[in-house]
Amino acid sequence: MNTQGPPPQTPEGGGAEAEPAGPDATSPLEACLLHVAATLDRPMTLASIHAAQSGAQGGLAVRDAITAAERAGLQAGFGRWKLSDFDEVLTPAILLLEGERAVVLHDVRPGGKLVVYDPALGDSLGEVARDKLAGVYTGYALLMRPEHREDIAAQVAGRRGHWFWSTLAQNRWSYTQVILAAMLANFLSLSTSIFIMVVYDRVLPNEAIESLIALTVGVGIALLFDFLIKSLRAGFIDRAGQRADMEMGRRIFDQLLDMQMRARKGSTGAMASTLREFETLRDFFTSATLVAVVDLPFIFLFIGVIYLIGGPLAIVPAIAVPLVLIVGIAVQPVLARLAEQSFAEGQSKQGVLVETLSGLETIKAVGAARRMRARWEDAISRQSDHGLKSRAVTQFAINATAFTQQAAQVMIVFYGVFLITAGEVSMGALIAAVILTGRTLAPLAQLAQTLTRLNQARTSYRSLDALMKADSERPEGKSWISRPRLDGEITFEDVHFAYPDQSVDALRGVSFTIKPGERVAVLGRIGSGKSTVARLMLGLYEPRQGAVLMDGIDIRQIDPGDLRRNVGSVLQDVWLFTGTVRENIAIGAVRPHDSDILEAARIAGVEDFISRHPSGYDLMLAERGEGLSGGQKQAISLARALVGRPPVMLMDEPTAAMDVQNEAGVIRALKEHMQGRTLVVVTHRTSLLELVDRIIVIDQGKVSMDGPKSLLTRGRAPQGAAPGAAPQKEPEDGTPQ
Repeated sequence: MNTQGPPPQTPEGGGAEAEPAGPDATSPLEACLLHVAATLDRPMTLASIHAAQSGAQGGLAVRDAITAAERAGLQAGFGRWKLSDFDEVLTPAILLLEGERAVVLHDVRPGGKLVVYDPALGDSLGEVARDKLAGVYTGYALLMRPEHREDIAAQVAGRRGHWFWSTLAQNRWSYTQVILAAMLANFLSLSTSIFIMVVYDRVLPNEAIESLIALTVGVGIALLFDFLIKSLRAGFIDRAGQRADMEMGRRIFDQLLDMQMRARKGSTGAMASTLREFETLRDFFTSATLVAVVDLPFIFLFIGVIYLIGGPLAIVPAIAVPLVLIVGIAVQPVLARLAEQSFAEGQSKQGVLVETLSGLETIKAVGAARRMRARWEDAISRQSDHGLKSRAVTQFAINATAFTQQAAQVMIVFYGVFLITAGEVSMGALIAAVILTGRTLAPLAQLAQTLTRLNQARTSYRSLDALMKADSERPEGKSWISRPRLDGEITFEDVHFAYPDQSVDALRGVSFTIKPGERVAVLGRIGSGKSTVARLMLGLYEPRQGAVLMDGIDIRQIDPGDLRRNVGSVLQDVWLFTGTVRENIAIGAVRPHDSDILEAARIAGVEDFISRHPSGYDLMLAERGEGLSGGQKQAISLARALVGRPPVMLMDEPTAAMDVQNEAGVIRALKEHMQGRTLVVVTHRTSLLELVDRIIVIDQGKVSMDGPKSLLTRGRAPQGAAPGAAPQKEPEDGTPQ
């Protein structure tokens, strides 16, 4: 594909995008992408396009469009083409127009007529004169081709390549330039030793001052070029590292966001520590360490030059180099083991740190500081011990290398005296050999540190590679059923489910159906499985056996983005993000209008307290909403779920932290707002039963009661759902419910 020339806007800047008419409207580029995918029989969903977006404003960048297309099984290329270049081979193509518009070119007909799809004019195709389109065409286009259907997932994964090696391969020209620059720099570095040899052997005996001046000028020029080449080499490495950093960093974070919940292993701190190892891996390939590795092969060049000018003197570095290599290789098993142990202890320390920071208020309140301090000091002590051992081994290798380097220079002089006496070498050759021996062993002086960092980088690579191989919600090449709007029917068919690493099922043969517009409460004891039902409805976990259906379709076939846009959820554990109140309410919506945000805030009761604050909806929240009461946090979380009027509302103890007055106001507003929409409430509070007409009671992972809420008034309320029962929170992660 032709990719010459800069894009009209940088891909990160949003590409061709126009302001849509509403939250569910598509931009011209999005509409064209959906149209081309359908035309090429590789349909994609709007949710999958949104999932590929990385812009802060939610706009679809050209780079994001290519990513979305590749995930759907399309080959995509972006570049500059003239309208006269297009024929039946290059169509359909998305043409980027001025004014952030886009059209799809389908056919070129005689007489200068072009058949195009223009999303601004509807779904049908139309004809436009080439001259007319040329007046607004930017010259840039997206070309797409369908992948062969056999094993699309493997082909897409192969085309995108390995998350690490393929990214480095994309920068192979930069690394080739580094190698070429290293070759020139090492050749130029010979000039100093040759200059000294010639001065001692030719200039001094003959007092050839003119030759001395000429040689000095020549060496000065060589040194200047050496400086420039080394500067360019460092620039090549930095630029290659920056490109690799952006690409790998994006793919790693995308994998983290798309990873299935059951694939998540370890604590939050351990996961953060694993992601932090990306920096260790990146630094190895973007630092002076790489330069030292590139310089290693030129050791043989310097030994060869020593042999040419000093003859037998070359035997000294020829012996010293293998000795240093043997020492460096011998310590590698020890360094590899210590690197793995240090990584594990680093994860443990990071886990304690994150847990302490997240629960600092609780630690202070319950007096757990002593316990956390002991865990922290224990983790530091273990990591420090491994670090001490690693540094000791590394220092031994460094000292051995330095000793060998100095001993080699001494032996060069010692042996050289006998050779000069015998007339086999000159004094200038001896001095040049001493300098070149130091240059030969210089890369080896960094070998121990390089190998230590190599072990750390290898450990980091293994941990990140395991993360990248974890099961994803969006596997490469998978086709989804597009359901931008669901009716709201929910069906559980003989669902069995157990949390990862749990031997007991949290749900055992759960079956029920909730009709569109029905309002249902899920009741039960603590640990009975109520919150697990909510998680399965959202597709956060998959059943071990059975199926969860939305409108008669297994939710595993529905794009996760479509599913969660149709299900407004309020989870039991309220989590707010750093940012304004407005950003927290709108964070999951696609281009919401202010009216949508204000309406959701009014229903959830956010307006009651935010209207009295001078900053209003621009009030900046700290991490997790520090400074707000529990009820205020729940109100913001509820408003977030209401934005966009999803056809299904799923609420897990949505008012547990609210006072009676605020709760009553929210219930009144929700009763009016939820007319004709499906509502599922997981709760212990009888006050919320005012919202529902039906109850489903879960007991020990099974449905023990299902019927109208009048069952509760007949004295048949199960334990845990008795009138007046206090709300009780259930564990959020990894605990059977």
